[in-house]
Amino acid sequence: MKVALFITCFNDTVFPETGKAVVRVLERLGHSVVFPAAQTCCGQMHFNTGYQREAVPLVRRFVEVFADAEAVVAPSASCVAMVREFYGRVAEVAGDRKLARAVTEVQPKVHEFTEFLVDVAGVTDVGAYFPHKVTYHPTCHGLRMLGLGDRPVRLLSAVRGLELIDLPHSTECCGFGGTFAVKNADVSVAMGQDKIAHVLGTGAEVLAAADNSCLMHLGGLLSRGRSGVRVMHLAEILAHEEVPA
Repeated sequence: MKVALFITCFNDTVFPETGKAVVRVLERLGHSVVFPAAQTCCGQMHFNTGYQREAVPLVRRFVEVFADAEAVVAPSASCVAMVREFYGRVAEVAGDRKLARAVTEVQPKVHEFTEFLVDVAGVTDVGAYFPHKVTYHPTCHGLRMLGLGDRPVRLLSAVRGLELIDLPHSTECCGFGGTFAVKNADVSVAMGQDKIAHVLGTGAEVLAAADNSCLMHLGGLLSRGRSGVRVMHLAEILAHEEVPA
C-alpha cells in the first residue's frame, strides 16, 4: 500500500526520529511511504485553545495535501483525533460545504500508527527485537477518542526480547494536555508526578506511549528525578531489529 506520512508539527520539530522509525517499520512490512512536503500543523493547538476560526486554513491545507492519498498514517493519537473528531466542527465554523465534503472524504483514510498496523496492515508482529523491560502509558486521545484499546499492547507483546510490564492506574491522564500544561503548570506537574510514581513502581527501563507530547512531559519529570528510566515512542521500539551476530 502507498502510505502518506503525516508527521505532525510536534514530531517534525522536536522528535524527528519517530517519523524515521515509522518509515522503517512500514517499509519493512512492504509498504511504500511518501512524505507530502506541503503538509503543516493539523490545527489542534488552535482549536483546543479556542481559536477555531484560525484553524480553518490549516484544515483546508490538510484536506488538500492528503486528498489523493490511499492511506494517511501519523505517529500521534492526538493529531489523528483532531482530524477524525473535530474537522467536521471546523468546517461548520467556516460555513463551507465544500470543505465539509472534503473532510468527510479524507477522514476515513487517516490512521494512527498502531491502528494502521493492526487494523489495515493486519499485523502485530513487525519483526522487532528490543531486549528491555517496558511499560506502556495509553495517552488520553488514543484511549478515549480513538479507542485504540489493546492494539499498542499487542504490538509490544510481539516484540522479541521485550518484557512488557503492566502500568498501574494506566488510564489516568499524565497531566500534559497541550496548553493545559502551560496554563495550569502546578496541576499538570502534580498529575505527572502521580504517573511517574506508578512508572517507577514497575521497575521498567523504558516508558512507551503513542504520543511524544505526553512522553516529553513525563520524560522531563523522569529526567529531573534522575530516575534512569527512558521514554520512547512506540514506533521507535518497533523499528528496532536484532543485529546479526
